[in-house]
Amino acid sequence: MRKSVSKRDLTADAGVELDLRVRYAETDRMGVVYYANYFVWFEMGRAEYCRRLGFRYLELEELGYRLVVAEAHCTYHKPARYDDVVTVHTFLHKLARRLITFGYRVVRKGPTETLVEGETTHLCLDAAGKIKSIPEPFHRYLGQNPSRHDSHA
Repeated sequence: MRKSVSKRDLTADAGVELDLRVRYAETDRMGVVYYANYFVWFEMGRAEYCRRLGFRYLELEELGYRLVVAEAHCTYHKPARYDDVVTVHTFLHKLARRLITFGYRVVRKGPTETLVEGETTHLCLDAAGKIKSIPEPFHRYLGQNPSRHDSHA
């Protein structure tokens, strides 16, 4: 039994939204977004989530820590197409001392429809590749609700 992982009340974390317009380069021969690009969009949403909390990932790296992807998954419901405007919803799903799980939902703007849902779990490693606790104040930043912060931060 893993005691270190604590689920957060997802209704309490409204998360952040990031609007993107699908670029031609992100589509395949069938004219739909290539499946791997959703993981790129997840990373963009994750970076925006942290920025809104006042947490810049680069600052964590400068201290010799990395949040590496330990697990990633994505469920595809409907395709996005070139020039669609989509919103990447990013929220904190789980936060523990050594790991963090983000959840994602990508929706098409306009008549809103869910396109993709996914999660990524990240472990905190030091420069030697050893699992470490997420250092303060970053753990504290991650534990905050970004909807309580100024969206222009």
